[in-house]
Parts: sequence; structure tokens; C-alpha cells
Amino acid sequence: MSSESAELKRVPARSEHRIELAIGGMTCASCANRVEKKLNRLDGVTAEVNYATEKARVTYPDGVGTGDLVAQVEKAGYTATPPPAPEAGRGADSTAAQGGQDDPLRALRTRTIVSLMLSVPVVAMAMVPALQFTYWQWASLALAAPVVVWGALPFHTAAAKNLRLGQATMDTLVSMGTLAAFGWSLYALFLGTAGEPGTMDAFSLTVERGGGAGDIYLEVASGVTSFILLGRYFEARSKRRAGDALRALLELGAKDVAVVREGREERVPVDRLAVGDVFAVRPGEKFAADGEVQEGTSAADRSMLTGESVPEEVGPGSAVAGATVNVGGRLLVRATRVGSDTQLAQMARLVEEAQSGKAEVQRLADRVSGVFVPVVIALAAATLGFWLSTGGAAEAFTAAVAVLIIACPCALGLATPTALLVGTGRGAQLGILIKGPEVLETTRRIDTVVLDKTGTVTTGRMALAGVAAAEGTDEAEALRLAGAVEDASEHPVGRAIAAGAVQRVGDLPGVDGFAAIGGRGVEGVAAGRRVLVGRPALLAERGMALPEELERAVERDRGQGRTVVAVGWDGAARAVLAVSDAVKPTSAEAVTRLRALGLRPVLLTGDAAAVAGAVAAEVGIGEVVAEVMPEDKVAMVRRLQEEGRTVAMVGDGINDAAALAQADLGLAMGTGTDVAIEAGDLTLVRGDLRVAADAIRLSRRTLGTIRGNLFWAFGYNVLALPLAAAGLLNPMIAGAAMALSSVFVVSNSLRLRTFRPLARSGDEGTTPAGAEPAVEREHRAETAR
Repeated sequence: MSSESAELKRVPARSEHRIELAIGGMTCASCANRVEKKLNRLDGVTAEVNYATEKARVTYPDGVGTGDLVAQVEKAGYTATPPPAPEAGRGADSTAAQGGQDDPLRALRTRTIVSLMLSVPVVAMAMVPALQFTYWQWASLALAAPVVVWGALPFHTAAAKNLRLGQATMDTLVSMGTLAAFGWSLYALFLGTAGEPGTMDAFSLTVERGGGAGDIYLEVASGVTSFILLGRYFEARSKRRAGDALRALLELGAKDVAVVREGREERVPVDRLAVGDVFAVRPGEKFAADGEVQEGTSAADRSMLTGESVPEEVGPGSAVAGATVNVGGRLLVRATRVGSDTQLAQMARLVEEAQSGKAEVQRLADRVSGVFVPVVIALAAATLGFWLSTGGAAEAFTAAVAVLIIACPCALGLATPTALLVGTGRGAQLGILIKGPEVLETTRRIDTVVLDKTGTVTTGRMALAGVAAAEGTDEAEALRLAGAVEDASEHPVGRAIAAGAVQRVGDLPGVDGFAAIGGRGVEGVAAGRRVLVGRPALLAERGMALPEELERAVERDRGQGRTVVAVGWDGAARAVLAVSDAVKPTSAEAVTRLRALGLRPVLLTGDAAAVAGAVAAEVGIGEVVAEVMPEDKVAMVRRLQEEGRTVAMVGDGINDAAALAQADLGLAMGTGTDVAIEAGDLTLVRGDLRVAADAIRLSRRTLGTIRGNLFWAFGYNVLALPLAAAGLLNPMIAGAAMALSSVFVVSNSLRLRTFRPLARSGDEGTTPAGAEPAVEREHRAETAR
């Protein structure tokens, strides 16, 4: 795949528009499949309908309007509305989440509880002959009728609507099954012998021959209705829990903000904040928008966005993100991005888009569920015909009803979207943004990870790396004087020396007579001495040649790719300072994690070979490609792919964007440029390379959950249908099994909420023994799948 085609894949044509519709009235996967087919029949329209989120992502061309899309959905028998924009700091589902009076989950809970209370005595009397008093069957009718008529009303209403449209869904199966069981019972009670006083009945797990007009199936009609309502309630509640992470993300933002105008603070709703406004943030308050600190020093707790527990020190010039918390002093911040442009809003948008997509394995499930209901109805008719030809009407009816009820394809429809909901939501909590389900399928095949050096493995900023003093010179004194002179310099090397000096020796003396020497060095008077700091050649020109021990230090540092600066005063060279782009303290551990996941790391950089080799040796990478231009990075990724490798690329800069797009999997550091983030498939909000290993682990775990869900959903139907057709399942047991299959799939997906990053050295506590083998065990498990 070329970089051009990769970019085209991500950028829609200019004539295309996108909209997200909230779909109402869907009750199973086949409903979603029907809506999707209906929308895709419009010329130029591409739609994906997600049953779990009850949303449709639609791409449509000029000439097609929102009204056309809504009308098309309504023709299929469902409703469609563009979702309202969330209020500032609140998710669109916040009302429902609070359990308001219009909460559909509350209505479903009421219907389920009432149906269960009425059904339990009916089922108990049918299963336990000792409870069958003289007119027990008529009492069962009185209790079961409200369940079948009112409790199952949503099934009957949906089935009738589908019938008018010439369609069939899971509701059709449930409605047909429960009404058939209830209708047969009415026939047996009023026209057969089942209504006679003293009639006894015996419950059986299987279909038994010899039954007839004396058998009633009220426990089937009421029990199946209650079981399926209970399953739907748990399913709906679990789906809501699955989306909790996204709702929590949407609700993180501040509700109001103290805007500073003419020196006075005015508290206004956050949606009235504009780019360029200056706002005050007191200790404990949230930043209302992304911005740049203008005044004050403090620390920002970014854990809700990045998962990083240690607050970050901020001061004038520091960038801060909306929804993070000011934990120190009062700050004045100038807003740079507000509303839907903030990092929080972009994260929420990425997560929601990922949750609305479909993996390739789910498309197969959708194709199956789309034809499943008609096939099941035909199978039920064939079962009825077979049993009528070999036995009585009662057992034929019972077997056919069991086939109708057992075959609900809901578990198939829930297998992928629920796992995506939980997996992507959990990723957002940990600072990992997964752009789409197709990304998950790629992570399993990755065998090589290409790492950009600057800003990814290293900090991207120059830092003091070492000090070597001549005999008779104190290192701290040499660093203090050099730092004092360089403190007046604007050069990156000078700033690194000054910062390192402050960190190591504390306060620096003042400087008089500062002068920069043509990009070769600086000089000034500090602590009564005229100090010269610059290239060794500059000191040699001034008669301060390096002694032998400092020459050796220069050779050693240059061999490690460091920049060397010499320091001299009183006519002699006194020390050499080494400056380099510092390796992030977490990078070596991250490389170890990636290796443990079965990945082969490659360091790719435009820096000199000596610099790249030193960094690679420090973090434990054996394969290095140095001195490459941005276009060469693309060629390098392509070469690895041509060798048969599946390549992941981790980068953060504009010059990494094309390589990120070319790679099979692009991981963009969230601390990098917007271009790189847009080109990546996974975004790591925190600039910690260890998160890349966590991202791959989470993606693989989510994909494994999806595959497990689909295996059990397919296996359930493959095994259950023949058993039902063979008369080995009572319809009530079939209804319970069908409801439990959906609950199992959703519950299995919810296990992803327990995903944890592996313990890391340098975090609170220490890495427990056995942590590394745990990664290796996980890799072996993923490979086995």
C-alpha cells in the first residue's frame, strides 16, 4: 500500500458529507442489518449501523439530504434523528444516565419485574405436580395472560410492524412462539380436556410423545416472555455500562469558567469562552479549555486524559489541556482551543467513531444474522411438518416453538460492538485512542515495530549529559560558572547547560559583560572570573588548549553522539560538558515490553549514525537505520513490508506522518503534531513509549474478546438449533438459553474493563516479580488464537 493510497483511504472526497443518526426501534442485530441495507440502497450512500450504540454512521454525496436518509430509515420501520449536540461538559446520554422518568431502561425494568412476579407461580405449578391444586390451570391462565398480552407487547408490536413491511426479525420469532404456546393453551383449556378439574401435568425438559389436547403451555408462553425480557434488561444495562467510559469522558469538562476582563474575573458558562480569552484557574479547579499559561506556576493533574498519575509542573508558556485539574497555585491561562476543538472533545470524537465502526469479523456475523430469521421460520415449519408426520400435534407444536425461540441472533449482533464499546472506552481512560475496529485486526499480525528517535525514544530536547573536569578543578564549580554564563544565552545547547547547572548545583551567580561569539561560544564575567564557554577549537584559539584527560573525554562523548562544549578561565581549559537529546527514562523499559510481545524493534532517525547507535545501545535496540530523510522513512517501512514483515510505526513529528500512513499500524504520540496524530491508527495521549506496549496489549485483548464472543454466539446457534428441532429442548428452557447467550456475550465484553497496564519500574511501588513473564504468557496466548 503506497503512502498516497493510505492518505486517500483516510481523507473523504470533498463532495461527501458525514452524519451520525440515532436509530430508534431496533431490537436485534437483524434490525440493524435491515436499516443498513435500506440506507445503502440510496445512490452514493455508505452506511454502518451499530446495534449496540443504536447509531448509524452515514457518508452521503451532494444531492442527498438528511431528510432523505431519515425517510429511508422510516421506510424500513424505524426512526432516525441526528443526535443533539452534548451540553458543555455533559454527554448526550446524561439524562438517561441519571435515571430520569423517560429512561427506557426504567420502563423495561418495570415490565420485567411484573412479568417475572406473575410468571414464577405459573412455572412453579407446571414443574411441580404437588403444587397443582384442583383449578391450578385456570389460575395459571389468569397469571400468564397479562404477561403474554402486556409483558410481551413490545415483541408483538414490533412483529406486527414488520409483518406490514413484509419483514421478519427476532421479535417475530418471539411473538410467534409465545402466541402459539398461549393459543394452544387456550384451545386445550376451552375446547380440549386440559380445563377439567383435577387435571395434572408433568414438566419435561424434552418433547414427549403422546401429548395432545390435554396439554397446556402457559409456562412456556409466560416463562419465555419473562426470560427474554430479563435478558434484554441485563443486555441494555450492560450496554449502558459498556458506554460509561465515553460518557465519563464527555462529562469531564468544566461547566463554567472565570474569564478575566479588564482585570476583573467574570464567571460565565464554558460555552461562552472564546479563543484568545484569558481565564483564571484556582487550585482544585479544572482547566476550561486547552490553553497556554500566561501567569503563575502550578502542577496539572492530567490523569483523567492520559492515565499518568504524576502531576506535570506548568508555568508561563506551558500548554495545558481542558478538563485536567490545577493542583497547585492560581494560574492565568489564554485559551487556544475551545469547545469541539479541545483535546478532550477530539478524544471523545475518536472514541465514539471507533465504537461505531465494524470489524471484518462482525460483517460476517451481520450477513449471517440478516438471513437468519427467514431461515429459522422455514426450519420451524419443517420441524412442525416432520413431527406431525411422525407423532402428535402437541409435540410437533412444542418442537417448532422451541426452534423459533432458541434461534435469536442477538448474541451475534452484540459480539463485536459491545467489546469495542468497552475496549475503546477503557483505552480512553488509559490515554490510548483506537481509531477503528480494523486496527484491532492489524495488531495481532504485527511482528516489527519501527521507532522514530527524536520525541519518541528521546525527549526531543537537549539536556546536560555529563561533566568532566581537568585535574585540580572542581566539577561543581566548573558547571556553576559555565551555567551562569550560558544562562544569558538563547542557544538550545546553552539553555540545556544552564538548566542542568541549576538542577545539579542550585542558584547561579550573576554575569557581567556577556557576549556571544559568532555561534561558536559565549563569554562573560561570573563570580569575579572571565569565563569562556564554547567549542574546544575556540578555546584553543584563545590559548586554552585541552589537557590530555579532557581530550579523551571529548573523544568519548563524541563517539556517543553527544555535543561537546569546553569551559575555561584564567588562561586554562578547566572542563568539558556533554549535551545530548536525552533518552526518555521509560524508553528502555518500553523496548523490553515490546520485545516481550513478540515484536522486533527498529530505530529509525535522521540523526547521525553515532548518535543513533548510542541511543539504540542505551535502550536495547539492535537494528538501527540512521541519516534518513522523511521520504526515506516511508521507503524503509515499505522495504520491511516487502520482506514479508507486518510493520507498526511509532512517531510524533510531521516528518513521521507519511511513514505512519504507510505502516500497517501507525501509533502516533499524542505529544506530537496534529498531522502525525491524524495519520496514525492508534494515538498515545501521553508521551510515554511504554503506553505503546499497553496499546498493543489492549488491542489484542479486545480482538480476542470479539473472537471469543463470536465463537460462542455461532456455536450456541449451531448446537442449539438441531437440539430444538430434535425435540430435546423444552421451549421455556430454550427461551432461557437464548436470553443467557446475549447476557454472556455482553458480560464477557465487560471483562475488558479490568484491563490494567503492567506494573512499571519508576512508578509507585516496584515491578512485581513475574510481571515480564506475564507479558510473554499473554503473547503466547494471542499467538495461539
